[in-house]
Amino acid sequence: MDSATADVAHDFYPWFRVYTDGRVERFLESPLVPPSLDVRSKDIAIFPTASARLFLPMAAAPNEKLPLLIYIHGGFFSIESPFSSTYHGYVNSQVAQSKVIAVSIQYRLAPENPVPACYDDCYAVMKWVAQHKDCAHRPGLDPWLSEHADFGKVYLAGDSAVANLGHNMVVRTDGDGHWLKKFSGLVLIHPFFGNKELDKLWEFICSDSGGVNDPRLNPAAHPCLLSKLRCEKVLIFTADRDQYKQRGCTYYAALKKSGWEGAVEIENAPGEDHVFHLSDPTSDKAKAMMKKVASFINPANMPPLCEKEAGCAINFA
Repeated sequence: MDSATADVAHDFYPWFRVYTDGRVERFLESPLVPPSLDVRSKDIAIFPTASARLFLPMAAAPNEKLPLLIYIHGGFFSIESPFSSTYHGYVNSQVAQSKVIAVSIQYRLAPENPVPACYDDCYAVMKWVAQHKDCAHRPGLDPWLSEHADFGKVYLAGDSAVANLGHNMVVRTDGDGHWLKKFSGLVLIHPFFGNKELDKLWEFICSDSGGVNDPRLNPAAHPCLLSKLRCEKVLIFTADRDQYKQRGCTYYAALKKSGWEGAVEIENAPGEDHVFHLSDPTSDKAKAMMKKVASFINPANMPPLCEKEAGCAINFA
């Protein structure tokens, strides 16, 4: 069958469509861009299935230790990349604002690579990052991470559906000798988590779905796991007009009730929609969000928010 005339087999617009001839059409993707010069960045091929873009502030002195930010891009497991103009621009700006070293992970995309491929790829990259903790330069490792990453200050961040990937990476590293006793922090931006309703897209892209209470998708249904979250603090962002706002609020409430001993806060952007900080990064609220993240992961480098910036978000906690 001519792919131009093939019928739609599965329609998950605005994310992707799958046609009867096997072709996948993606939407909402931004163009790829090369590494930047204002913040040093470079691309690393780590495994055949996973890679990353590394970011280092130009102002970093030789052997200066900086907080380590591991970023996992959004796109409902199926679109975008750390090499896209959207996510390169965001992480680049966050690194400059926060003065941190960052690893932005490229994982295999669904539907060609069903879940748990993205989880496995992110975990493999994290284990590769962890090898730099106590090692000098050796083949396969990166000198930026060896020289500059402070493994006493490791943060995970993600947005949209893949914010839950960040949560699950913290859960998955429990008892893993490759890592550390506890992550310094977790940032969840407009997170998509499951609820009591079956999600058709998740069921389609997930080869081993556990249904509505799958702990990867719906952590709020598993307070015992939440109570063991190996993280010192969590920062959650929601937006008033985001259809998934309640999912972030539910996670916040479940985490507080679980007996977890860390600190959690949630901030809401009035009048804004899902991932507005990516579509309108120069808005006052997007800038305030970026400064809030910066103060969360590297408070020593950040002055307090001014009154105008503080007024751009409402703290629910």
